[in-house]
Parts: sequence; structure tokens; C-alpha cells
Amino acid sequence: MSQRFPVCNAKEIVKVLRRHGFVLAGQSGSHQKWRHTNGRQVIVAMHGSKPIPLGTLKSIIEGSGLDVDEFR
Repeated sequence: MSQRFPVCNAKEIVKVLRRHGFVLAGQSGSHQKWRHTNGRQVIVAMHGSKPIPLGTLKSIIEGSGLDVDEFR
């Protein structure tokens, strides 16, 4: 992927996931499990307003099946 990844925090990621049909399936501590009706699932660590690390963001984007542009 040659696209630049956005800098975003967990709250912004949750907004994008909700907009695309994901629902909160469970939570263990600060880690929330988000599921889509077609079976896709992602885990988002809710650590306040701290930016999500790049590798974690890539994993969330790949797991969600969404484009990088949808997270901008």
C-alpha cells in the first residue's frame, strides 16, 4: 500500500466503524470488539485521545475491509 495512513484516535475509528454498520459486540477492559453483520470483526483499544499506532491502525483497516480513505 502506498497510501498515507491518517493519524486518528480510538473515538474517530469507532465513528467510522459505526457509520459502516459495525456494532459493539463486547468489551474486555479497554479493548472493544466491533462486529459487522457479514462477519468482519475488529478490536479497538480505547486509550483516550492518544493516537492509534500505525501498525494497529493498519490491522484495524484490514480487518474491517474498508479503504484507507474512509478513515480520513
